[in-house]
Parts: sequence; structure tokens; C-alpha cells
Amino acid sequence: MALVNRWLVLVVSIWLQSCAGIGYVFGSLSPVIKVSLDYNQKQINRLGVAKDIGDSVGLLAGFMCDWLPTWGLIFVGALQNFLGYGWLWLMVVKRVPQLNFVWVCLLIGVGTNGESYFNTAALVTSVRNFSHYRGPIVGILKGFGGLGGAIFTCIYTALYAPDQASFIFMVAVLPTLVALLSMFVIQPLPFEAELSTVQDKKFNFLYGICLSLAAYLLFTILAQDSTAATTNTDRFFALGLLAFLALPLVLVIPSSTGRAQSPESATSFQSEEGQLKAPLLEDIETKAGAPAGSYDDGESSAGSSGKQKPNDGQSFGEKSLNWKQSSRFKEDSLLFSELEDEKESWPEPVRSDRLRRASSRLYRAVAEGAIKLKRKRKGPRRGEDFTLKQALRKADFWLLFFGLACGAGSGLMVIDNLGQISQSLGYKDAHIFVALISIWNFLGRLGGGYVSEVIAREHALPRPILLAASQTLMAVGHASLAVAMPGALYAGSLLVGMGYGAHWAIVPATASELFGLKHFGIIFNFLTMANPAGSLVFSGLIAGTLYDREAKKQHGEFAPGEVDVLKCEGPVCFRETLFIMTGMCMLGVALNCLLVSRTQRVYTMLYSKQQNDAAGDDSANSSHLPS
Repeated sequence: MALVNRWLVLVVSIWLQSCAGIGYVFGSLSPVIKVSLDYNQKQINRLGVAKDIGDSVGLLAGFMCDWLPTWGLIFVGALQNFLGYGWLWLMVVKRVPQLNFVWVCLLIGVGTNGESYFNTAALVTSVRNFSHYRGPIVGILKGFGGLGGAIFTCIYTALYAPDQASFIFMVAVLPTLVALLSMFVIQPLPFEAELSTVQDKKFNFLYGICLSLAAYLLFTILAQDSTAATTNTDRFFALGLLAFLALPLVLVIPSSTGRAQSPESATSFQSEEGQLKAPLLEDIETKAGAPAGSYDDGESSAGSSGKQKPNDGQSFGEKSLNWKQSSRFKEDSLLFSELEDEKESWPEPVRSDRLRRASSRLYRAVAEGAIKLKRKRKGPRRGEDFTLKQALRKADFWLLFFGLACGAGSGLMVIDNLGQISQSLGYKDAHIFVALISIWNFLGRLGGGYVSEVIAREHALPRPILLAASQTLMAVGHASLAVAMPGALYAGSLLVGMGYGAHWAIVPATASELFGLKHFGIIFNFLTMANPAGSLVFSGLIAGTLYDREAKKQHGEFAPGEVDVLKCEGPVCFRETLFIMTGMCMLGVALNCLLVSRTQRVYTMLYSKQQNDAAGDDSANSSHLPS
């Protein structure tokens, strides 16, 4: 058995992805930065924007993903994380004068940009290794990224509290060590045949660990916030956390039946990138009368029902295979039948080789029959592999981008300003709310990945439906924070955190379905730029300006610059900002509803056949997406 298999890669990717969530602890770091370097709230919000830009602008990581090995991506991210946060820690400890504001922005941007390399390496590798489980994979990995704030807060409380400067030191060192260790494990692997029932059980086990970990962290946070908490109990909770993080290693143990060859893998062969290139015999027969790339967006004449027409020679308005190609198709189909009949007599290597060659010829015959149609259309259809340049020309791409900016940008405003929001409402310790919103963020990502997979695979509905639903919840959360009734901070952080987290499970899976996996790294990293774009407007320009204006009203007129050290108190500090965020979330709902209407037929074409076959065929776990 190989020392590294795809389940071990997934487990180590989970650990690395947890380190890719260090940006969510900014709400805990910002108070000590503000006091040590004498910054006002507008400057703190601009630091938050610099953090978001570094965290989300991963275009360079996306480009490097295509030619740099996975371990190289991780090493670059580890180096940036250590240099950025290490220097920031030194500046906070030495209390460097305020003249170094631009330098601090640069350090935070460089440090958090290391997360984009962690995220790209873990996410792209795992999605390719488990291309038939995109929703669960994205939801679990991005979920642990959202849980990073709670994990680091728990470890900090056990080791360094109440020394907030040491928190920055831990953020510089711990993710770097984890990244250096994961360099030797995370890598794309060849396809491994495994029974779908075994895989489903393993994913259910992993979901159970995730939910148990969230409940454990919630209990830990409440216990640490109580007056009875001691250093020893905090360390005990930290040890329990590490045990939960190590528990997924159980998945690495091979099952006695897990290596049995599944029906769908019997007629498939594997490319060097670890993705299935030759379709099943069933898929080839279905597509013999329909050209490749027929997962159309409504531009074809497939009909509103989304079902393919019988192969009458004119399906989708094109000619089917010519006589010679049809003859070759029949011959190879007979070869498959003969091989199936002789499966007991042929040695396994010989039979596999003959199956592979026959599959290749079948696939080539279908491709030759579709070549004329593919030449008539410029660029790929939705569902095929897009380059970034091709994706930028699609309206669906920009609907997804601006919808993400409205939802995730408004949520990030709350996350980055949670320390100041809690202080303005009279709460002394912001750590508990930073940790709580990390847990809600985690649950939102986990649930978003799971539910979006269910509605797409079992009901052939577009995943962006959940984006609209999550932004509706966020609008309610923003409004409750603005009203600031008793307990509103708990309810508001719950709704905003879960809604924000759901974006990062749904958007990557949607992008991979609409624009393919070949250039998924760069396309997804471009989409993540919506996060800092929204943060720049909502947090840097709106929240900071309105907060300082209210602080000035409360403390009267002072000399220029003197208002910088003032604090705003009361719900009025963020009320206007939060009502604006409510409106932006409703705009995001409208954009995603438009995206749903445009992609409904695409999802019908992608999943309707699988939905019809699921009841009687165990191979229905395949998503039938182009790799």
C-alpha cells in the first residue's frame, strides 16, 4: 500500500486549510494593534481591507498553480505568512510610531496572502482527487478554513492569554510549521477505485467529526468565558481540540472492501492529472448522437425539459456519426461485450489493457463525430473547461462575482469590526464573539456544501439558490445587529456567520461546474477578489467613516487629529452601516435569483440523467461533470 493515498491528502489538507483561516482572528488582533500603534477606527478598517486584499487576491497563486508543484505553492505561502506576521509582531511589541502605517498595511497584506497559497494547494488538489464529491469536499475544506479563528483562539487562550501581542506571534509561527509538514503529503494522485458506499460512509464519518468539533469548540468557548476557568482547564480543552483534529486520520485506514473495483471504474482509464478522461460505455452510447459539450446554457435546441432527444440523426440540429464511425462504434461495443463475457478467462492486466484501448477508440469516434459542431462555436459551452479570459466574457461569471461581493463583503465587514461592535455595545471581551462567529462560519460552509450537493444531484437545481437564501439570512442578521436589542449580538453573529460561510462552499463548486476544472485555480482565485472589493467599500470607506463621525459627535469638536483616540459607544456607532449592509444583501439576492434563472437548464443537463439513474444504479455517485 502506498504511504500517501487520497484520504491522507484530504486529512492533511484539512489541517492546512485550518491555517488558511487566520485572517478571521483579525477582530482579536485589531484592539492591541490599535492601542499599541495609536490608530483610529478608520485606520484599523483600512488595515482590515489590506488583510482582505492579501487574503483574497490569489491571482498569482492561481497562475502558479498551473506550473509550480503543490509543495512549491505551500512553501511560498509559509514564507509569506512567517515574514508578514513575524514583522508585525515585532512592530507591535516595540510600539513603532504611527508613521509606519503603510508598512503595517503591507505586512498584513503579505502575511495573509500566504493563505491564498494554502487555500489553492489544498482545495484544487482535493477537488481533483475527489472530482465526484465536489460539494462535500469544498464544504468541508472551506469549513475548516472558517473554523480557523476558533481553533487559534482556543490555543491562544491555553498558552498566551491575556498577552494579545503573543497572539500575533502564534499566528506567525504555527501555520508556518503546519505548512512545512504538509508539503510532503499534499499532491494530486491517480484515480483510486473505491466502492461508492464506502466513500459515502467515510464522508458521513467526516461530517460527524466536523459537527462534533463545532459543538466541542462552542462548549469550550463558553467554559473559557466563565469565571471558573483556569489555565489548566484551558490547556485541557486545547488538548481535546488537537485530538479532534487528529481523529480524521481514521479515514486513512483502508477498508476490507473499499478497494473493490466499482462498476463505473471498469471501463475507465486515468490520465496523468488524476481525472477520468474516457467516459463509461453508457455515457458514450448516450452521447453518440449528441456532440461533446452539449451541457448547453439554453443556446441549443434541446428543449425546455432538458432531456436529450433520441438519436435520429439530427439531434441538437447536427448530423450524428457517419457510417464508418458507426461501424467502428459497433465493433468496439462488441469488443466490450466479448471482454465482459471473457472476464474470467483473461488475466486482469490483459483485460484492463484491452478495455482501455477500446474505450479510447470509442471516445475518439464520438469526438470525430462532434468536431464539426465544435468548430462552428467559438469558445466552450458552460460545463466545459474555460480559460480565465473566456470566463470573463460570460454574464454568469459577473453575476457570481458581484453577488459574492454583496454577500461576502457585507459579512466580512461584521467579522473585521466585531471587536469594535462588541465594545460599542458594552461587551468587554471580543474574543468570545470572534470565536463564535468562526463556528457559525464553519457550520455555514459545511451545511452549504452538503445541502448544495443534495439540491444539485438529487433535484437538478442550481446551487446559487442557496446563495440567495444565505444572503436573505444575512440581511436579517444585519438588521438585528442594527436594532441592537438584548442578545442581538449573539443572534446577529449567528445569522451573518452562517450566511457568510455558505458562500465559500457554494461559489467554488458552482464555478467548477460552470467553467470546468482545468483552470479552476485561477478562475476561483479571481472570484475571491470580490471579497476584498466588498470589504474596501463596506468596511474601509463606509464603516470606518461613519464610526469616526459618531465618535466625534459624542465627544464634541477637537483639534485635528485628536479625535483619532476617541471611542464610539452605543448602537448608533454601526447602525447606519448595518442598515446599508442589509440593503446590499438584498441586492445580492436579486443578482443570484437572476443567475438561478440563467443556469437552471445547465444544471438540468448536468444532473437530470444521473437523477433518473440513481435509484437503480450504484454508479450514480458520479457527477458526470467534465474533468
